[in-house]
Order: sequence, then C-alpha cells, then structure tokens
Amino acid sequence: MNEKSAEKAVGEPKAFPLKWALRGVAVAGVAAVVYIIVQASINPQRETDLKSLAKGEMAKFETPLEATSPPTTSFLDANGAPKRIADFKGQVTIVNLWATWCGPCVIEMPTLAKLAASYEGKPVQVVAISVDRPQDADKARAFIAKHAPLVFYHDPKMALPFAFKPPAAGMPTTVIYGADGVERGRLAGDADWSGKDAKALIDKVLAEN
Repeated sequence: MNEKSAEKAVGEPKAFPLKWALRGVAVAGVAAVVYIIVQASINPQRETDLKSLAKGEMAKFETPLEATSPPTTSFLDANGAPKRIADFKGQVTIVNLWATWCGPCVIEMPTLAKLAASYEGKPVQVVAISVDRPQDADKARAFIAKHAPLVFYHDPKMALPFAFKPPAAGMPTTVIYGADGVERGRLAGDADWSGKDAKALIDKVLAEN
C-alpha cells in the first residue's frame, strides 16, 4: 500500500461518524416537524374557542394543555358490571365525579339531570359516577334515582379521581370528552349545568362531531 492509500484508509473511518451525525440531525428535524403537525391536529383552534366560552357558570372551565384520553380505570354500572369512560366513545361524554357527602355535588346534581334531559336523543351522555364508600352505595343509588334520566354509576374504591391526568382536584369535578374520546376540558367545583352557559359549551363540543 502506497502512502496516499494508507492516508486514505486511515482517514475514511473519521468520515462515518459525521455522516451518521448528519443523518441523525435530519431524522430529528423530520420528527420535530411531525410532532408539530400532530400537535396542531390534536390542539386545533377548537380549544381556543372552548376557552372563550368559559364564562358565567362555566368560568372555572379549563381546557387541557395537551390531548388526553380517559383513564382506563374501571367503575361499576347500576348492575355492578365494570365500565370505562372509553365505552362511551362516539358521544360527547360529560363525566361528573360526586358523592353524597359532598354538599356542592348534591346541589348541582339536579342541573346535570336537566342537562341530560335536554340532550336526550342526541349523542350526549352525562355519566355521574359516585365515589361513595361501598356501605353508602344504596344511599347514592337512591339519590340518583330521584334525578332521572341520570343512571347510577359507582367507583367504590375511589380510584378514578386519581387516574385522571392531572388528577381530579376535588368533588365535584366534571370532565368533558368529545366524540373522539379526547378530553376537551374540565370544571372543578359545582356549577349550574342547566343554563345557557353550559349549553353553549356542550353545543360547541357537539358541533365537532
């Protein structure tokens, strides 16, 4: 091997790391572009529109910083069968976490019943989930029975509030999901869900279908 060939042989390996580094930068750039596109599709203008409706009774309504699917933690339906929030996908789903020992929960429940009644026949479900202790399940069931068309759901282990991202701040907490199963926002604390402010918010989410 002559001197020039030897120099070439010695120099070649040094080029490979640079080549792969450049390829890595290119891949990272493509990934960044894809991430931006995905985020734009997940958090479109609709989130800003919903936030603009956070007024009056809905003043405490907060939209998520990023798209969030519902927790996979199960709860029980009226027959004791396991259910998940994802089971309601395809409908605008209004999940309300409540308990009989929670005064504000008891006060707002009739307004949730009116909300559910006003959307009967439309792809909207109000899912009121009691987090009462197992020994208080009958009391919670009797309370919901007075507020048709709501039906009884129960989380006897009180696991669901902590499974949300972020966890539910307290009782009551109401989380709204679009028909695609992605959280649109939540409201911590009680509110009048039978008024025009709530209807404007739900109508906006419903119009996305």
